[in-house]
Amino acid sequence: MTYAPILSSAVALLLSVSPVFAEIVVSDAYARAATPSAKTGAAFMMIENTGDADDRLVAAQTDAAVRVELHTHIADENGVMRMREVEAGFPVPAGGMHMLQRGGDHVMMMGLTRSLNHGDSVTVTLTFENAGDLVVEIPVDLERQPDHGAMKHMNQGGMKQGTDG
Repeated sequence: MTYAPILSSAVALLLSVSPVFAEIVVSDAYARAATPSAKTGAAFMMIENTGDADDRLVAAQTDAAVRVELHTHIADENGVMRMREVEAGFPVPAGGMHMLQRGGDHVMMMGLTRSLNHGDSVTVTLTFENAGDLVVEIPVDLERQPDHGAMKHMNQGGMKQGTDG
């Protein structure tokens, strides 16, 4: 009995249904605490998907906080901006970007287990639906100011933009 036809059929089937993967690149990341003695902190970054498949940031974790959630800002009935958890995560379209920025979508670290001092760094594991876990080393920058012009300029080619605040 010859196995060549079966083997070549199996290989052809594998190649025809092989998944298209998202390829995630994180850049321009920084973290901050609300005050030097804060019990919460946040991380911001540009997430780019250079792959051919849509993906989604679904979770994050760090040993620098008891709990980590994906958050956004939403205006309440009085127009006051409030942070809310985004349980479904943040979409990162194929060939596109998703900006995590102050006043918009961000990684919220609650119950800090250590200080986030200017110049330090925090290791965060980002979990994507398709790409899996990505470990990033994020510098703590308590002096960085949002760049409103850059955020507007960068809102092209599939990037979701939140409001800066």
